[in-house]
Amino acid sequence: MKLILIGCPGAGKGTQAKKLSKYFNIAHISTGDLLREQIKLETELGKEVADIMHSGHLVPDEIVTKILSERIERDDCKNGYILDGYPRNLSQAEGLTDIIGEVDKVVLIDVDDKIIVERISGRRGCSKCGQMYHVKYNPPKAEGICDECGSKLVQRKDDAEETVKNRLRIYHETTSPIINYYDEKGILLKVSGIGGIDEITSYLIKSLEEA
Repeated sequence: MKLILIGCPGAGKGTQAKKLSKYFNIAHISTGDLLREQIKLETELGKEVADIMHSGHLVPDEIVTKILSERIERDDCKNGYILDGYPRNLSQAEGLTDIIGEVDKVVLIDVDDKIIVERISGRRGCSKCGQMYHVKYNPPKAEGICDECGSKLVQRKDDAEETVKNRLRIYHETTSPIINYYDEKGILLKVSGIGGIDEITSYLIKSLEEA
């Protein structure tokens, strides 16, 4: 099974991809995670990617394509995979068939922009253990301090409110057209990203099994 999850930043793609990956026993491939891995390794590519991501712009197609092509060759992709964060524009969508072949279903997780800004700009992560919090929905016991290890909580640069708004603007300009592209192919499944996580997961599983 080959699935694609699309939706604006903060729509819950990563959360649902992990749950679907476990349920269907297929790999979860997040292009965002792959790019952040390059940044963490401090490769030349990673340094270039960091500057682009922190400014809220999309990483060029050729960079993402190269990393993705290498990732799908790993053993855990033999049963299939879920692409989370790719494609992000019509050009990538049109060229994706050359990389992975035909996909079974494209899932659109739909959430209003105002909710997205609140969700993302309120996120905080532990600088040491990586535990995630939200200033409104999941605050730590002590403000700015991780419950798990007592380290300082920080906001990722690309989670700052103005950067989030810029990312949403770019999303609507470049990613939205692929919704029509996949809808015309008859493989688009649209689901609201508002509600309980498990509720959304159950609906997705049922819809995919019935497709």
